Amino acid sequence: MAYEDFVSRLNPESMIVRPGSKIKIKDFDPGYKGDFQKGEALEILQLGIKELAKYQDMLYAQDTYALLIILQALDAAGKDSTIKHVMSGINPQGCQVFSFKAPSAEELDHDYLWRSYKALPERGRIGIFNRSYYEEVLVVRVHPELLAKQQLPADKKNKYIWKQRFEEINNFEKYLVNNGIVVLKFFLNVSKEEQKRRFLKRIELPEKNWKFSTSDARERQFWDDYMEAYEDVFNYTSTELAPWHIIPADHKWFTRTAVAYFIYEKMKSLNLAYPKVSEEHYAELLKAKEMLETED
Repeated sequence: MAYEDFVSRLNPESMIVRPGSKIKIKDFDPGYKGDFQKGEALEILQLGIKELAKYQDMLYAQDTYALLIILQALDAAGKDSTIKHVMSGINPQGCQVFSFKAPSAEELDHDYLWRSYKALPERGRIGIFNRSYYEEVLVVRVHPELLAKQQLPADKKNKYIWKQRFEEINNFEKYLVNNGIVVLKFFLNVSKEEQKRRFLKRIELPEKNWKFSTSDARERQFWDDYMEAYEDVFNYTSTELAPWHIIPADHKWFTRTAVAYFIYEKMKSLNLAYPKVSEEHYAELLKAKEMLETED
């Protein structure tokens, strides 16, 4: 099967938040898997991984663009495993992953984009943000006490701060894209029922205990608040330059296949190619070849 044959059955348009639209997360089915069976999707994923490896090699050699992949989700949606599987064929020299936890004292002494700016990928590389600056309009919004701890002037902590931050984020991403850092944003959309099942599995299996804490369960109390915050994020920050992709996440095998497809499509659109050497450089290569072939 050619990788492109998969596209018509994926229905990728259904997973993109169109700029200017007003969406509701309930209209995106977290259990969607198209007409694919797990085995077939895994086969397609392997094809996609090979394609990504090819494009990443050209991205690295060309050294013009960088690709920033943003993964947002609630706990247990599969961010870590998506990174592990989708990027399994990538040369580690050309990829970097940053996981953003609660900001440190030093980070709180700077603006909220500072730590993200420091982690941006260099040209020729793929950077992955496991959570990102979007936490500043998600978890900080759901938990106002976190905003209270941020060392902002008192008059900046008002009801307009979220729309102000949406505008700042849009401007930031426009700046990145204008400078050759392509932004690709994914929300892994897991259902509340599937999250509960995965939490219970983490408790029941000793090798998964480390991945769970009681705070994960407590956050479920704020599910509706998170959904409302995410909807605002999608409605205000899905732009032509950096649209949001809402990926069904109840079936991890489909999630990984869909994410790989969108990364592939984005890299393909960049018209990547290996650099062409000058005539002078090529002449030098021929001389080097002659020297090597005439060695004793």
